[in-house]
Amino acid sequence: MLTKLWGGRFQKNTDKIMDDFHSSISFDSRMYKQDIIGSITHAKMLGKCGIIPSQDSELIQKTLFEILSDIENGLVEFQTDAEDIHMNVEKILIERIGDIGKKLHTGRSRNDQVALDIRMYLKREMDEIDSLLILLSKTIIELSEKNLDTIMPGYTHLQRAQPITFAHHLMAYFQMFRRDIERIWDCYKRTNIMPLGSGALAGTTYPLDRDMVAEELGFDSITENSLDGVSDRDFVIELAACLSIVMMHLSRFSEEMILWSSYEFGFIEMDDAYSTGSSIMPQKKNPDVAELVRGKAGRVYGNLMSLLTVMKSLPLAYNKDMQEDKEAIFDAVDTVKLCLEIFTKMLATIKVKEENMLKAAQGGFTNATDIADYLVKKGLPFRTAHEIIGKMVLYCIQNNKAIDDLSMDEFKQFSNSIESDIYEEISLKKCVSERKLPGGPAKESVLKSIENAKLFLESKT
Repeated sequence: MLTKLWGGRFQKNTDKIMDDFHSSISFDSRMYKQDIIGSITHAKMLGKCGIIPSQDSELIQKTLFEILSDIENGLVEFQTDAEDIHMNVEKILIERIGDIGKKLHTGRSRNDQVALDIRMYLKREMDEIDSLLILLSKTIIELSEKNLDTIMPGYTHLQRAQPITFAHHLMAYFQMFRRDIERIWDCYKRTNIMPLGSGALAGTTYPLDRDMVAEELGFDSITENSLDGVSDRDFVIELAACLSIVMMHLSRFSEEMILWSSYEFGFIEMDDAYSTGSSIMPQKKNPDVAELVRGKAGRVYGNLMSLLTVMKSLPLAYNKDMQEDKEAIFDAVDTVKLCLEIFTKMLATIKVKEENMLKAAQGGFTNATDIADYLVKKGLPFRTAHEIIGKMVLYCIQNNKAIDDLSMDEFKQFSNSIESDIYEEISLKKCVSERKLPGGPAKESVLKSIENAKLFLESKT
């Protein structure tokens, strides 16, 4: 006996393996709430527009609320042979109220139904990801405020370059995550468009009130083309791209945490709660959280590539290939949320080793540029000063000295423009404090950056 809600055209039941292969209930069941709320609103609109009797609309809405409650209380078991969350809910509805339940799907297709559900679901997930990004950003600000005077070497090519503060370094990551927040909200705008009413691909002859449904469900507007309404997954791909960039930023941060926690750097120490040991080497304290976050970036990138590949050759309008979008975006969302949560906790508990950072900044000639600038202020062309300091650095390397260790006689060997004030000018504290242009590492500049950061976060909460 045929049991499919679409089975009128068919004379045979689908093969059991076809049911398993075709079914998406194992992963799209997580959208049960969005599916039911969307159906309740659709039923309400059908009644208001006189498309179905108002008493039938009210019974459908009441029963759908009951089904939602039963699902949330663990009283409903979804069936694979009902294929997906949409058909499972409708099947349960019909079992409870009979033919009246069959009126729910009037003026609607699973194509625009699933397009609605995934938009509603991802809107909620974007809200949660935004909250996690804001929490991470606040943690970065708090750690920066504690390290405004913590001098460390800044790097290019992973070589010590110029002295900065740890606060300045951390706030660079704040700027990255700020842009992530902005990207997520920009993606949210394009997701917040209501597709219900597109039907299978060509709309419907029923006088649906699409604007009413959009308003009830909190959408900003409705889709303007029925073909696009059911076949658009740009917003899914865009979110996956945004999440990939989030993971790229987390991975870069994780890489530095891994380096900094090594004995070679010794800039930080991970908290025991976010570290692991070795099964054979008792001395080990491994930064596994940071390493896993770094590794999971590749997983999210893979989901983005999967989505792009699924969609790249699909003709309009809906194709079953598009069912494959769910697992990829669900996994990307889950992965990013987990990584943001644990990374934030790990970052909040690190121990900063200020003395090791300062010692590292004192080596590697990080104040060499400042000596060149000192000579420029004395009237030398920058390129001339650059050459002089290059020779000075070579002399120091050959004699195993830091620039700060040179005597005045040694300084004079390179330029008579150098005076006794050189020692104050090239102190690391002075090197940092003089870089007070907006965006620089000087304390006053970083404080301004933190102030702006707080204002941004307040505007987003």
